[in-house]
Amino acid sequence: MNVDFSTCDLCDAQRADTGGNFRVIASVFKDFGGVKKFCGPVETVKCFEDNSLVKAAVDSPGWIETSAGRVAKVLVVDGGGSLRKALLGGNLAAAASRNGWAGVVVDGCVRDLEELEKANVGIRALAAMPMPTEKRNEGQCQIPVHIQGTLVRPGDWLYADADGIVVSAHPLT
Repeated sequence: MNVDFSTCDLCDAQRADTGGNFRVIASVFKDFGGVKKFCGPVETVKCFEDNSLVKAAVDSPGWIETSAGRVAKVLVVDGGGSLRKALLGGNLAAAASRNGWAGVVVDGCVRDLEELEKANVGIRALAAMPMPTEKRNEGQCQIPVHIQGTLVRPGDWLYADADGIVVSAHPLT
């Protein structure tokens, strides 16, 4: 996927969208990963203080095959904004990188910051928290989620850079 984009330019081009196909996620996310700019089609996980499904997702292939070739995906994790447990750490970031994911956006916390910075994957989250999650195998995959009040659906396209994160119903680059 072409990562030659600017979320500011995408916002300029899409500002007339009134149908909800283009959405901007609140600018509360911090950059933790080794890749600063990323985009791709979305997969979703909804979980609360249990990263079992996050692990399963990043352990799976992080791309789709298209007529234009392999396209890396972005995992969007609705962690309910919890600041009490980390849903992604160094081992899961390494798995995401190894399995070809473009990025992971966590509406919650991450840990192992030195490892995250070295991972070849984009990572955005609310904050760092050293406490791990419980493993209860609870949550849902591939459902529409709300990230900081913004609807994100499986199959949407997410674009993240230094200026922010936007989501579109269709590829924009």
